[in-house]
Amino acid sequence: MSDFRTPYFVVDEARLKHNLTILQQVAKESGARILLAQKAFSMFACYPLIASYLSGTTASGLYEARLGKEKFGGETHVFAPAYREDEFIELLSYADHLVFNSPDQVARFGPRAKAAGKSIGLRVNPECSTQEGHAIYDPCAPGSRLGTTLAQFDPSQLSLLDGLHFHTLCEQNSDALETTLHAFEEKFGAYLPGLSWLNLGGGHHITRPDYDRDTLIRLVRHLRDTYGVTVYLEPGEAVVYYAGDLISRVLAIVPNGTVQNVILDTSAACHMPDVLEMPYRPPVQNAGEPGEKPYVYRLTGPTCLAGDIIGDYSFDTPLREGDTVTFQDMALYTMVKTNTFNGQRLPDIRFQRENGPCELIRSFSYEDFAMRLS
Repeated sequence: MSDFRTPYFVVDEARLKHNLTILQQVAKESGARILLAQKAFSMFACYPLIASYLSGTTASGLYEARLGKEKFGGETHVFAPAYREDEFIELLSYADHLVFNSPDQVARFGPRAKAAGKSIGLRVNPECSTQEGHAIYDPCAPGSRLGTTLAQFDPSQLSLLDGLHFHTLCEQNSDALETTLHAFEEKFGAYLPGLSWLNLGGGHHITRPDYDRDTLIRLVRHLRDTYGVTVYLEPGEAVVYYAGDLISRVLAIVPNGTVQNVILDTSAACHMPDVLEMPYRPPVQNAGEPGEKPYVYRLTGPTCLAGDIIGDYSFDTPLREGDTVTFQDMALYTMVKTNTFNGQRLPDIRFQRENGPCELIRSFSYEDFAMRLS
């Protein structure tokens, strides 16, 4: 693998199967139907494998919906904050479930979706935030544009609705879901009888070692038993938790005062933008916190953006030009968010077979950069 051109993403089949086996068991024990959130992971070369464990996909727009329908199969669920009139007819050809963001959107598009035989839902906002430290991923922040609050809910539309949907979590444990469910049931529980399904959204870190799966199973069973609804979960990160790495190489080391800047051939701005947007500090193989190990470096990208900085890390031995640096847990919110700012080449995409080679799935070139510009 050291001879492969860097940077590249590599998804590990064995680790992916490990996560999928856990999700399949949760679905079996709870009765939930589990969907892949494509917004987090859309490497469709893996879809045949994932589809053998999960029930379908979720999408946030036309192209994701088409990708899910054509490459994955199963159920295709779509939510958008607002649908486009010029795309809606085509979207109906891919979607099985359509979730609307507001009563106005239900009134505008719901009848057409219903007439086309689609299952219709409304995303609600239980106004219960359990997140700390990354407001950019908090759908229940005050003034949120996502979901209908109780004050805006229109009971007269219930005859058109088949289900309700909420999404409030981000890489959280089941205690946060339980807190949210209390708020949801208090506000919207009275409207569930007579509906067919309830979608609990994503952000459930189900495959993390410390995740309390027994509580999740108990909560899903409670909803099914109490309201007679089918329960959906749509995790993204849980599907690919620690199932993918981003392999990079040291291009140069630039000292400045006490800081040793390591310029890599991968970029936070281009290849892992959540590092800057959330922000967060990605794990690096065989590295520690600053001061934990004897050699401390600031890992940075090759773009002209001064803030293209991944973070400060310590190592047991000095880094040198040509050394590889491996970023872990890099399958989620990376390939789906990469860009070619500064003309940076997109990382290759590879798949490490469980008992076989590390296959090259896709390699990118100048044409991938130029075709988007004119």
